[in-house]
Amino acid sequence: MQALIDVILPVFLVVGFGYTLVWRGFLNDSVIDGVMKFAQQVAVPCLLFNALAHIDLQSGFDPKLLFSFYTGAAVCFTIGLFAARHIFGRTWEDSVAIGFCALFSNSVLLGLAITERAYGSEALAGNYAIIALHSPFCYGLGITAMELLRAREAGTSIARLPATVLKAMFSNVLIIAIALGFLVNISGLNIPATLQGGLDMMVRTALPTALFALGGILYRYRPEGDLRVIFFVCGLSLLLHPTITYLLGSLSGVSNAGMRSAIMTSAMAPGVNVYIFASMYQRAQRVAASTVLIATALSVFSAWFWLSVLP
Repeated sequence: MQALIDVILPVFLVVGFGYTLVWRGFLNDSVIDGVMKFAQQVAVPCLLFNALAHIDLQSGFDPKLLFSFYTGAAVCFTIGLFAARHIFGRTWEDSVAIGFCALFSNSVLLGLAITERAYGSEALAGNYAIIALHSPFCYGLGITAMELLRAREAGTSIARLPATVLKAMFSNVLIIAIALGFLVNISGLNIPATLQGGLDMMVRTALPTALFALGGILYRYRPEGDLRVIFFVCGLSLLLHPTITYLLGSLSGVSNAGMRSAIMTSAMAPGVNVYIFASMYQRAQRVAASTVLIATALSVFSAWFWLSVLP
């Protein structure tokens, strides 16, 4: 119970504050969109750049940790895709978008925030390792699956597929920030103290503004229909993914610190990116939007459970 009060509820209070102010009309959608744009395109990229520029690559990037987390993610994507097609009768393209909902955990806004509150900022190396590969892996898998289906249905060549995937990924400012952070880290460059001071100020704004804006955006995603498939995806994302990660991590000997990072990230709800992906292809948008809202609420309980299990 103490973990719920001290660790989880403060994070969701910030989300709820944003939700309530939009619900009661104190802020409109354009304001929330501006806050989220600042968070996603300025503050969070600064956070990721700073983290990757200073992370200990040898200790942070544990292959066993990454294998455990991403195997769970890929399994959930595959089950979500084929269940959407063969159990719920959706089209193949809808099914890819639904599978993407089960694939993409909210690794930054929720996973990073809750892990930091639970274990401290020094325990985030595993989180940043996961985040560094998260968008490239998830978007790479989702876009590749969708474009392969489209090429097959249209009878066109798949020769342009690599360029399509790379263009989509490297137009993402988060991936650019991560890549630049890696370059600074590997090159051994020292960030000037003045620049680092400004960067540190930006970093401190990242999670609070992003969580607040997430609450405001979630107000738009009111549950509408498709509840069977929505709760199925919530089950994959909040139950199956962390369970697979836990089992594989335990078997392969992932450290306690790595397990905390991997499990707390895998137990989080799908991020707003799943709706962006669905909108990009105009497929299963209602499922994606409602899944983000419902799973975010339910992740209070998934986070609480895993905090009680983990050492």
